Formats: sequence, structure tokens, C-alpha cells
Amino acid sequence: MSFDIFVLRFENGEPAPLDMSAAHEVLGPYVVARDPETDFLLVSTAEGEEAGVYFSDPTGITFNRFGGDGIMDLLAVLLRRLDAVLVVPGGPTMIQRDEDRELLPVSLRDEWPVIVVRTGAEIERAIRAS
Repeated sequence: MSFDIFVLRFENGEPAPLDMSAAHEVLGPYVVARDPETDFLLVSTAEGEEAGVYFSDPTGITFNRFGGDGIMDLLAVLLRRLDAVLVVPGGPTMIQRDEDRELLPVSLRDEWPVIVVRTGAEIERAIRAS
């Protein structure tokens, strides 16, 4: 898929910093290329599925040109490890637990669907349905 999705974390409706060292630990074994100047990683699974990953600021990680079961599973692990949500512009916001809904900004809670996902397969289905 060639659009961007965003890994974010919220507290009391406000963006909160992500644990970027934990993110690098999760993604590190899958990195096949990196550009330290732009904070870009190209990750690839054993099946050759790839994603571009941008560490844009302390509160967000952007995935683009992503796809495949392995990448979705990796994304699910990343969300769990960072206690983060996945925002699909024009689509759903994906949370891990129903109670996480209250952490989101009102605009994400009220203007877009919010769904609970826990696995890569659930993330894939939600993206395809949007």
C-alpha cells in the first residue's frame, strides 16, 4: 500500500512521546537499509515484504509503502510494545483495548471510526475495509 499510516501515542487527548529506543529494538532485526540523516528505515520480513518507516518526531512513526502479513504482524508487535495506536487517515483509528478510546483526542474519537485490533490480520482487515 502506498499511503501513510501513523503510529502515535496519546495521554488525556494529547500526543505523548513514543519510546523510540523500544521502537528501534522491535524494528532493528528487520532493517535492510537506513538513512540516519532523515531517520528513515527500510524494513523487510523473511518473505520479502517491505515498509518504509520514518521517525518523524518524538510522538510519531510513519509507515508507508507497506504490505503483507509479516509487516502487519510486525506493526501489531510495535503497537503493543509502544502502547500506541494506529491512525489511518480517512479511515479508522486502531486501539488495542476498548479503554484506550478515552486517551484519544476528541476529533479522533468522534469524527472517525475507532476499532480494537490486536493482530496483524485484524489491522490488515481494518485497513482494507476503510
